[in-house]
Amino acid sequence: MASVAYVGVLLCVSAGLAMGQAAAHDGLADNTVLIVRHAEKPEKGTMLTPTGERRAALYATYFEPFREDGMNVAVDALYAGADSANSSRPRLTLEPIAARTGLHLNTDIGTKDTDALIKLLRTTNHPSHPLVSWRHGQIPDLLRSFTASPDKLLPGGKWPDDVYDWVIVLQFDKVGKLASQKLLHEHLVVPQS
Repeated sequence: MASVAYVGVLLCVSAGLAMGQAAAHDGLADNTVLIVRHAEKPEKGTMLTPTGERRAALYATYFEPFREDGMNVAVDALYAGADSANSSRPRLTLEPIAARTGLHLNTDIGTKDTDALIKLLRTTNHPSHPLVSWRHGQIPDLLRSFTASPDKLLPGGKWPDDVYDWVIVLQFDKVGKLASQKLLHEHLVVPQS
C-alpha cells in the first residue's frame, strides 16, 4: 500500500513540475524587440510635426521588414505608449505601419509603466518581432525593465532630446534572457519641415 501511495505522490509531483515548466514559458523567448522614440514633436501640442508625420509614414515601409546591420526582421506586433494629456505621439508614430500591415496597435500601457509592458510581453503569446514606440524620457526605464543597459546604449544613459533616428534592437535567447543589445541609426531620409 505504501508503495502505491509513493508512486501516486511521484506522479503528482512529476505532473506539477511539467505544468510548472509549461507555465514558465517566457513570451520573450527567441524574440527580437525593436524600440524607437516617437517621431518629431512640436514645441506645443500633443501631435507630430510635419517632419514627424513624414517619419511615421516612412516607418510603414522601413519596418516592413527591418533591414539594418545585416538583419531581416519582419515586425509582427506593435506597441505604443498610451496617449496622455500631453502626447499622442507614440501611437501616431506607429499608426501608418498598423494601417499598412493590418497589425493591431496595442496602446493600453502608459510609458511610465514599463514593467507592465514587460509583463505583458513575457506572459502572453504574441508574435516574435514586436516594434515599440515610447517616449524618450522613459526609454532608459524601459531598457532596464528588459534587463538592457541604458548606460551602454545611450550617451549618459539617456535618450537625447533632439534625436529621433535611432532604433534599439534587443535580442532574446530561447529561454527569454537578453542575449544582445545594440543601438542603430536609421538610414531614412526624412525631409525636414
